Amino acid sequence: MALGHEKLDVYRLAIGYEAWVYEKAAALEGVHRAARDQWLRASQAIPLNIAEGNGKTADADRRRYFEIARGSALECAAIQDVPVVGKALDEAESRNRKNGTRPHGRDVESAGRKRIPGARRSVGVRREPGRSRSR
Repeated sequence: MALGHEKLDVYRLAIGYEAWVYEKAAALEGVHRAARDQWLRASQAIPLNIAEGNGKTADADRRRYFEIARGSALECAAIQDVPVVGKALDEAESRNRKNGTRPHGRDVESAGRKRIPGARRSVGVRREPGRSRSR
């Protein structure tokens, strides 16, 4: 039996990204160690905050966790620049991950749409039809 967050496309994409980060981080040593450690922490925060937010019942609480997950994703995008500049990560591969490009043509932002009720549109997520807004 799958938990609620495990059914979300955006959660599954976040876990896939996390797997990619672990793969790339394994090769980062020496001067790249600090960026590697921060990248691992930030990338772990994405699916963890999606899962925790999905378990909240109040829209404001859900929104807060989803915004934190989005902030962690933006942090990861910035962290990826560090090993690219240090020639430890391929620039094209990093750019593809930042753009959310997937082999089947679906991007990260569209995967989150209509899947996370209570998240603001600025987070890249639309509210499910019929769900009321709490203020």
